[in-house]
Amino acid sequence: MKNKKALLIIDMINTFDFDGGDELLSNTEDIVDNIKELKKKAKQADIPVIYVNDNYGLWQDNMNDIIEVCKEGKGKSIIEKIHPDEDDYFIVKPKHSCFFGTQLEILLHQLDVNHLILTGIAGDICVLFTANDAYMREYGVSIPRDCIASERKEDNDSAIHIINKTIDADMSESAEVEFK
Repeated sequence: MKNKKALLIIDMINTFDFDGGDELLSNTEDIVDNIKELKKKAKQADIPVIYVNDNYGLWQDNMNDIIEVCKEGKGKSIIEKIHPDEDDYFIVKPKHSCFFGTQLEILLHQLDVNHLILTGIAGDICVLFTANDAYMREYGVSIPRDCIASERKEDNDSAIHIINKTIDADMSESAEVEFK
């Protein structure tokens, strides 16, 4: 079976207006350019880019409304760097995993995707839970370790350790990710 990939950008549209948000914002600033470059390479290789994002309680709003609300928070500079393009997919999620309560699996099936490249925040929560759910659904998983961040570096390192130990994901740097 051909290895068809998709790039997931998790929770990067964010207010950072919560306990620990300043720390997460600071660590996210360290990864946003890596994700932006990875997204550019994905688009050049005709790989689908899928944003999966918290809804911030805006169940009846659309992607643009969520982005505008988040821009009012501390994350405006991040959003301006990694804003979704017109041809990107945008899925709203209610909980930590990108699979839980979303149409992600249906979209991946329609796109014939069998390998996910996970990026975003928080590495120790949403990325970790999504990686586990992807693994349980038998998707191949890559998580460029320079494209995930958590509130605390120790928590991010712990998530990377758990992923390495249990999920068998490719944890190469973003520059080493292949889109073939």
